[in-house]
Amino acid sequence: MMRLALGTVQFGLPYGIANQDGQVTRSVADAMLKHAAANGIDTLDTAIAYGESETCLGEVGTTDFKLVTKLPAVPDGCTDVNSWVIEQMCESLARLGVKEVYGLLLHRSAQLLGNDGKFLYQTLQDLKEAGLVQKIGVSIYSPSELDALIPQYQFDLVQAPFNLVDRRLYSSGWLQRLKHEGVEIHARSAFLQGLLLMQRTDIPPKFELWSELWNRWHNWLACHSVSAVQACLAYPLSFSEIDRVVVGADSISQLEQIINAAQSAMLGDLPNLHCDAEYLINPACWPKL
Repeated sequence: MMRLALGTVQFGLPYGIANQDGQVTRSVADAMLKHAAANGIDTLDTAIAYGESETCLGEVGTTDFKLVTKLPAVPDGCTDVNSWVIEQMCESLARLGVKEVYGLLLHRSAQLLGNDGKFLYQTLQDLKEAGLVQKIGVSIYSPSELDALIPQYQFDLVQAPFNLVDRRLYSSGWLQRLKHEGVEIHARSAFLQGLLLMQRTDIPPKFELWSELWNRWHNWLACHSVSAVQACLAYPLSFSEIDRVVVGADSISQLEQIINAAQSAMLGDLPNLHCDAEYLINPACWPKL
């Protein structure tokens, strides 16, 4: 079984620090989905906030895939959370051209802790009971978000960043705890949005604060006959608790490279690049560097 899921933000937006090609065209998206399906990838990850991603998927067709999409933040001043969520979901299904999705995640989990949190969660449960969604959950930026959420709410699916640099999902104990509670776990950001795949000389100057980490990584790569893509995927795939590793690609050749890397066995130990610096591991902080 292929444990990769294809992230489709590139189908709707020019995305990623290393993206040279911009937004994926419809014909390339179609070819990529066919290639993904032929290689055993069964899950697509999208979001309402990903520009034209859902529309693109609806146009090229997604019959071979389980779809996971995400709700944007409920707008400030929304007086009827229930109606807003249902409207968003119906529009999402219409764009995707499907009657149901596999997963619906909240992009802003903190809203479950606000005044309307219980209504929001109940609406997700209602969508599940109505058969429009199989699994509900959250997409988080840090495992610490779960500290306040899990005592109050039950999730079927959690998506979180996890890579050679950002190991918090494991080091916090949440990886094991989620699995113990029967939660499906999707890891994203295996390449740290492409930073881990860049040549040493191409890493933007603002990341030189962590030059020692980059030197260790590139020295390790130089000493091992392993590609950066292979090593980056080998790390999250080495944890049996992780059900899917969400990867994005800008082209067929990139997707082929990722699939080949995921299928090739990794021998030997991976480098320890663990870092807790929020300004490195959370891409939302990068503009402030």
